[in-house]
Amino acid sequence: MSFTRTLRAVGGVAVAGALLFTAAPTASADYIRDGQWALDAFNPQKVWKESTGKNVTVAVLDSGVNGDHVDLKGNVLPGKNFDTGGGTADHETGSDDHGTAMAALIAAHGHGPNHADGIMGLAPDAKILPVKLNETIGGSANNIDGAIRYAVDQGAKVINMSFVAPRLTQQETDAINYAVKKDVLLVGGSGNEGSGKPLYPAAAPGVLAVGAVAKDGKVLAESNYGPHIRLIAPGEKIYSAGISPKYRQATGTSDATAYVSAAAALVRSKYPDLTAGQVANRLTRTAITPDGKTDIKSPDPKYGYGVIRPYRALSENIPAGPKNGPLAMPKDTEPSAGSGADAAGENPSASSGDETSGVSPLAVVGIAVGALAVLGIVIAVIVANKKRRNGPPPGGPGFGGPSGGVGVPPQYPAGSYQQPGPGGYQSAPPNHPPRQ
Repeated sequence: MSFTRTLRAVGGVAVAGALLFTAAPTASADYIRDGQWALDAFNPQKVWKESTGKNVTVAVLDSGVNGDHVDLKGNVLPGKNFDTGGGTADHETGSDDHGTAMAALIAAHGHGPNHADGIMGLAPDAKILPVKLNETIGGSANNIDGAIRYAVDQGAKVINMSFVAPRLTQQETDAINYAVKKDVLLVGGSGNEGSGKPLYPAAAPGVLAVGAVAKDGKVLAESNYGPHIRLIAPGEKIYSAGISPKYRQATGTSDATAYVSAAAALVRSKYPDLTAGQVANRLTRTAITPDGKTDIKSPDPKYGYGVIRPYRALSENIPAGPKNGPLAMPKDTEPSAGSGADAAGENPSASSGDETSGVSPLAVVGIAVGALAVLGIVIAVIVANKKRRNGPPPGGPGFGGPSGGVGVPPQYPAGSYQQPGPGGYQSAPPNHPPRQ
């Protein structure tokens, strides 16, 4: 399986003008900090009064992270290098700084007096778990199943995946299902082809798919779209940390994905009892679209539910909602009660539909036939009683009275949870070049 990164390096300075993003830049003597227009748009000083991401670990599945960078030092855990089959991933010194850039947008703390210089992440007290993916020629990555499982087992509550592939292997799909069952929020970038064809892991059930928006409030022309998109975030000309040179500027859905992962870390820090889906619920319920509508009834193929607004996600009174929130779920996969070890005898690679119950198929058939017979008798009795009463039963129509009953809550209409899985589309996109 070959993955490509979802970020393109660019030059120049941040564009002028704004529709959605109107926050004034922070006064600083450091041009890097002044260039963080996206961070300023989130009004970080208000955000950090609510949460800074403390006690949350975000796994960055990427090219490794330079944990010695002045803006990241102390916030990067050792992690693991799957490229070499062992060792840590927190001392990257090569030319590939993609993972370092993603980590910095999430949890950099800046440097200098009052940390006013360099890159500041949206969740500066979160910890980064760097997981270096298996690299091949050209900077693509292979076999993410081991990396996902490692991140989950190390206690990550959010997994950032700023890369794409045309399809997933069964092992990789199983690893995503494993993370979902452990209540880990997976965040994936949609890709930079400007295409409506799905790319993975973003399009996989259980993953929060992210597109990119420019400073003018319009979705980037390069940002992939489709029914799986749930959120968008800034992705145009974003400053972040690098390796050599120390800072870089780039455009793409990679940056947007990192910002959504950071926002998720903020919410998980303040509301530790929420499930991964309920965290996504807070982010989607408070997102905004360019026309200002905040109550989107179904996700738009390009904008999803809109641009993240971390402060509102942290501060507004929002019902927790169903445990899966706006996420499509893998078949027969539900989050477990906690993120700890599996229950005794559970196979973490198998979905609940694959587990055996110890009852033979013939016994199951017999039980089913017996149940149907009993049900027929009960229905006959009810019908007879109804005729005698010469009127409808009390309580009103539907389940639970006149209000209608069970099912999808009002904020997510029926059908909005579903999306095609890896085999549900007509065709898969061709392999992409190693760099975008």
